Amino acid sequence: MPEPMTPAPVTGYAPVNGLQMYYELHGSGGTPLLLLHGGLFDIEQQFGALIPGLSAGRRVIATDFQGHGRTNDIDRPLKTRDLAADVIGLLEHLEVPKVDVFGFSVGGAVALHLAVKHPDLVRKLIVSSVSFRPDGDRGGNAEEVAAMTVDMIAGTPMEQRYLAVSPHPDREHLQGLLDKLGGYDADTVGWSDGEIRSIAAPTLITVGDCDMVKLEHAVRFLQLRGGDVNGDFDGVPESQLAVFPGTTHFFGLSRTGLVQDVVTTFLDSPPPSGWSGR
Repeated sequence: MPEPMTPAPVTGYAPVNGLQMYYELHGSGGTPLLLLHGGLFDIEQQFGALIPGLSAGRRVIATDFQGHGRTNDIDRPLKTRDLAADVIGLLEHLEVPKVDVFGFSVGGAVALHLAVKHPDLVRKLIVSSVSFRPDGDRGGNAEEVAAMTVDMIAGTPMEQRYLAVSPHPDREHLQGLLDKLGGYDADTVGWSDGEIRSIAAPTLITVGDCDMVKLEHAVRFLQLRGGDVNGDFDGVPESQLAVFPGTTHFFGLSRTGLVQDVVTTFLDSPPPSGWSGR
């Protein structure tokens, strides 16, 4: 028998902070899961293969950030705090008071900002391939992005997708986006250990074993969230770490089955007995 077709999403644009912010709604039920993509990607490129599984039995809200995908650009640098403000505006527009958040790279930085600064908004937090301080990065990525030109990505899926769906489908605007990504959060000092400890939401950290984020940093992230214990004696903490094998930053979510299993298991799991959140 043929596979059942996935229902088409509900789509729309929310007027937020000068943007017409594109969003998609998939599935129904449970606490909504908000998907936040990485830089130069969009909903389809980052999460397209994952959405059918993630939206089985739950509402999924996906959005394109400023200047990405179907969302227009404005005369504003790309900064985590501004993208987070856009997301808050989108959720207000949709009248959604609380979400689970799954963010990758730039989207992970935004998800982390929401969890630290707007704890009442986030039930569970998934941060993928992002450090909580710049010293957690291996180095090289920021320099490479800062030097990127449209000629360097000519013919790639990122260029093709941008020219196909962007409200500004030309190479000049694409170069402008690359320039903004090159300066993304250049002045950030990140989050303190105390701020990471203070996050109320149970946290799943994912990273590739050859990602831009240092593995020891990911382990420190887990420790600050109450993990890295002997679970047989101390109990399994609610905050967890998944290291995906053979996985770089660019391909951080490419192992669809593995990612889906890790993420949905985390989202569906009740808090272990005695979990304190610290």
